[in-house]
Amino acid sequence: VPIPVRDPHVWEFLDIWDVDVLKRPQDINKQAHHTHLYSSDFLIVRRAQEFQIKITFDRPYKPAEDKFAVEFVIGPSPQYSKGTYIPVFPTEERQSVWRGRIVETSDNVITMGITTSPECIVGKYMIYVSVVTPYGIRRTRREPKSDIYILFNPWSPADPVFLDDEEEREECIMNELGIIYHGTYDDVSERAWNYGQFEFGVLDACLFIMDKADMPLSNRGDVIKVTRVASAMLNSRDDDGVLVGNWSGDYTYGVPPTSWTGSVEILLDYAGSRGTPVCYAQCWVYAAVFNTFLRCLGIPGRVVTNFFSAHDNDGNLKMDIILDENGKLDRNRTKDSIWNYHCWNECFMARSDLPPGFGGWQVVDATPQETSDGMFRCGPASVAAVKHGQICYPFDAPFVFAEVNSDVIFYRRQKDGTLEAVKVNQTHVGRMVLTKAVLHDGRRDITDHYKFPEGSPEERRVLEKAEEFGCQREKASVPQGDVEVEIPNLDVRVGDNFDVTLQFKNNSDQRRSADVYITGTVVYYTGVPSAEVLESVKYDVKVLVRGEDYMHKLVEQANIHFIATGKIKETGQIITAMKVISMHNPKLIVKVTGSPRVSEEMYVSVEFTNPFKFSLENVDLRMEGPGIMPFKRKQYSIIAPGTSITWIETFSPRRAGSTKLIASLDCAALRQVYGETELTIQQ
Repeated sequence: VPIPVRDPHVWEFLDIWDVDVLKRPQDINKQAHHTHLYSSDFLIVRRAQEFQIKITFDRPYKPAEDKFAVEFVIGPSPQYSKGTYIPVFPTEERQSVWRGRIVETSDNVITMGITTSPECIVGKYMIYVSVVTPYGIRRTRREPKSDIYILFNPWSPADPVFLDDEEEREECIMNELGIIYHGTYDDVSERAWNYGQFEFGVLDACLFIMDKADMPLSNRGDVIKVTRVASAMLNSRDDDGVLVGNWSGDYTYGVPPTSWTGSVEILLDYAGSRGTPVCYAQCWVYAAVFNTFLRCLGIPGRVVTNFFSAHDNDGNLKMDIILDENGKLDRNRTKDSIWNYHCWNECFMARSDLPPGFGGWQVVDATPQETSDGMFRCGPASVAAVKHGQICYPFDAPFVFAEVNSDVIFYRRQKDGTLEAVKVNQTHVGRMVLTKAVLHDGRRDITDHYKFPEGSPEERRVLEKAEEFGCQREKASVPQGDVEVEIPNLDVRVGDNFDVTLQFKNNSDQRRSADVYITGTVVYYTGVPSAEVLESVKYDVKVLVRGEDYMHKLVEQANIHFIATGKIKETGQIITAMKVISMHNPKLIVKVTGSPRVSEEMYVSVEFTNPFKFSLENVDLRMEGPGIMPFKRKQYSIIAPGTSITWIETFSPRRAGSTKLIASLDCAALRQVYGETELTIQQ
């Protein structure tokens, strides 16, 4: 049999020996793309910015003859038209939606630069290298280790999430430590939170949330759609989302909302169980976990607290408080609630779907309060649109507008059952909006982002504009009375006896007398009453509230809501005052010893003394610190009155930099007990 003559060209086609995606934290890609902090063995890059890969062939690459492409594939059935299959070519003549170029050639190795498009899908891609041969296309085998994650890019002016402020980016993308504000506007409390967006497994958990929502891949490059889907998916109402809300005070089958110290455990539990909702959350937990989701995917995000947040039951711009004919509060008929505070998120994006000027910070809220387009979700709503009363634009701006702008109206119920407006307070709701300051632990008051100064002509115009779009307000003009009453602020520790004082001011030149009713109600932070601790008719100006009267009735955040109402005998005028007193809890003492260096063993101790006359039972302690210590937990069955506990753990920091250890203590009789310590780890 004659031996066939070999065609020398067939043997010269290019063969691929190795593909290196340069994914180590110190390599060029993770440094240039600000992804070096992710605890991940994969390459993570940001879109609209070049990254490099090295390809080793079996011989030097010849640009004139050799044809190859790097192929990126996402999802189960990749298609070029859907943006789920993208070939990238090395030559100027052939370019697809992503650009490729040869950065350098050295022997058999080429370094290729790849720039993804600014609207490409965010997620995890598989990568292949394919070569054209006379026998068709040869493609590298599937190599899971070289998969790459592509994220949003706030550093690139081409990406809709571009944020042109280096310090703000550092805070709202790169910072893992947050401060969440709670309490009341004139007595603000704060707690630290570990967002942990770079911790191992968190990025996969955030992508899993979009899978669980059955979100089409082609929508996952659109930041408006991603944040809207996430606002629905972070609560479990109607879609088996991440967190189950619970405001009941009974947390037997889960973790009390006040007990969490960070987002990592919640997200890993949810993804690890393939989507079983995690118990339990209230507004700040929803906002904190949502913030982790935003920062992890590269969307600038921050947690915002609105003090005295209106949550009305009938969608108008007023909160109705009903009094009987003598001016005494009628609890059964007062249905609207004012939350002492409410936490939501702001994320930063261009809004090409809205007129110019409405991009920038947008409100998104995962706490399930109202449905929007049939699901429990809220936003993104432009903060600028809310401020200017332009609430016709998507999404859910009227709801956010009402949270910061409602009036509180006191109605007196006449004998015949009709209601008469007797007092209007236009400044109580949306009293202050706070978020954490940039790159330090102070607070930033951003109330002026949401509204013009109370009583200013701009504010009036905004409210008129909102009315055009259907926000109803109370039109009754209430005559100005000549007597005012207020309840001054108090600094009270949980368990103390204290006096509530009424201060009267008579602006007339005649003597005035009044019957005043004062009620003190233990409330959840959502304004929902739990139990009365005080009800008295008062003619003097001081009321004693005793620790034993309220201690066994207190609910988690230890708030007592006092409402004083009354009627001036001479004029029939109704006088009112409202005050929420937040009790201050004992603190945990957190101390660290040892040499603060990467991989060195260190010790942390958490100390607590029970200051009460009763035992604390089934006490749950939690502790964690981003980059230095994974989540740890310890339980004590009983801490007797006056006794102390000390919990000691060892840890070895994984990376250098300044960070915090955060601890919480929680039990049925005492919630919201926190402690923290800052430390700086050397390399």
